[in-house]
Amino acid sequence: MKKWIFLIFFIVALAFNIIGENTSNIIVQYLTKPLLMPLLVLHFISQLKNSNSPLMKWVLFALLFSLAGDVLLMFQDKQSIYFLLGLSSFLLAQVFYILFFFSIKRNEKISFKMIFIVAVIAFYTVLFYLIYPGLGEMKLPVMVYGVVICGMLLFALHTVFLKNKIAGLQMASGALFFVLSDSLIAINKFYQPLNEARILIMITYGIAQLLIVLGAVNYIRTNNK
Repeated sequence: MKKWIFLIFFIVALAFNIIGENTSNIIVQYLTKPLLMPLLVLHFISQLKNSNSPLMKWVLFALLFSLAGDVLLMFQDKQSIYFLLGLSSFLLAQVFYILFFFSIKRNEKISFKMIFIVAVIAFYTVLFYLIYPGLGEMKLPVMVYGVVICGMLLFALHTVFLKNKIAGLQMASGALFFVLSDSLIAINKFYQPLNEARILIMITYGIAQLLIVLGAVNYIRTNNK
C-alpha cells in the first residue's frame, strides 16, 4: 500500500477533477488539477530512489513543465495569453519527453521504422487540415507544437521494440493518449465544440501521463539490473 500511495492519490485527484469538470465545480477543478503532476513526480521519485539513471531528469522536467501548463491553462478562459503560455509549457514538456524517448531509442539501438514515420505524418496532416481554418493568429504556435508532439509520438512508438515489452507498451500507449488528448483540445477549440470535451481531455491526459511514468519506472528499473 505504502509503495503505491502517491499513485493512489493521483488516481483519486484525477477522479475528483473529472467529477469537478462534469459538475462544473470550479473549486474542485482548481484544487485537484495542480495536484496531478506533483503526485506523479513523487511516485516516480519514490519508485526510483535508488537509481542514478540519467534518464530520470528528462521525465522529471517533462512533468514539471506539464504542471506549469496545467496551471496556466486553468486561466485560458480569462485571457487568451494563458493558452499560449500553457501551450509553450507543454511544448517544453514534449521536448523533454523527446529527449527521454530518443535516449532510449539510441541506447537500445532501435532503428527508425518507416511505417511509424508515415503514420505520424499522415495523422499530423489530416489534423492540421481540419483545424487550419479556425486557427487565426495561432497558426504558427499550433503548427510548431503539433510538429513537436508528433515527434514525441514518433520516438515513443519505437519503444514497442524494447526487450521489456510491458514498459514499451506502457510508454507508447501513453504517448498515443497524450496526442489524443491534445488533438481533442485542438478540435474542440479550433474546429468544432465537442460534447463533454473537457472531461474527455482530462481522462486521456491523465491516462497518458500515468502510462508514460509507469513505463519509465519499469524501463529504468530493468535497465539498472
